[in-house]
Amino acid sequence: MVSEFEIKKQICDIGKRIYNRNMVAANDGNISVKLSDNEYLCTPTGVSKGFMTPEYICKVDANGNVLQANGDFKPSSEIKMHMRVYQKRPDVNAVVHAHPTYATSFAIAGIPLTQPIMPEAVIALGCVPIAEYGTPSTNEIPDAVEKYLPYYDAVLLESHGALTYSDSLLAAYHKMESVEFYAELLFKSRLLGGPKEFTPQQVERLYEIRRQFGMKGKHPANMCPNAKEGKASCHSCGGGCVSAKVSGNEELIAEITKKVMEQLSK
Repeated sequence: MVSEFEIKKQICDIGKRIYNRNMVAANDGNISVKLSDNEYLCTPTGVSKGFMTPEYICKVDANGNVLQANGDFKPSSEIKMHMRVYQKRPDVNAVVHAHPTYATSFAIAGIPLTQPIMPEAVIALGCVPIAEYGTPSTNEIPDAVEKYLPYYDAVLLESHGALTYSDSLLAAYHKMESVEFYAELLFKSRLLGGPKEFTPQQVERLYEIRRQFGMKGKHPANMCPNAKEGKASCHSCGGGCVSAKVSGNEELIAEITKKVMEQLSK
């Protein structure tokens, strides 16, 4: 079993990685790891993630209350967002929040990362919706993120950054890398005239590969409401299927989508 001290060292290592890859600036970003149902390690507020050592790391309970902190260190001001993820996703053991430049640019522009343009992104991420803007350190961000948690393992935060989570710290960090790489390729391909998207048939074949691999987490290959009903995947809906589910307007959304597709096929 990995010791608590070793986990703190791992958090510091991931902090250095996101700092060195320009995914954060100054004191931005935060990282947390679940130890048990009521114990979590998290990065402190007001500290550069590139210069942390194990004694910087704080321990909190499921409500974000401090269980242990050295000196003047205090838990991240975004701990509410992390706790909401753990609350709604029992399979998650680590959360990473950062401000990667390309992905955050899409978040600022209000453009979700949903275009199926490369196999790795389709298989690993599916698509990355944008959670509505919320004021940092308040419950507005957790509330905005919550409705996407059952369907996605990565979410852009409108005008803010990106959030990834998984069953291990390394996996959560890798998802952040994947989100940023996907965003960078999408941005650059648009400069070259626009990306060539996969066909629905090609997307479904990639989904099937994911299912065969038995990959963990939430993904349109397994969670898409349309796919469950035998309809075309909503890979490019930008989270529209979730919005429809929340609002109760499933039939209206489906009818609009049907009409749009009919027009596009003419």
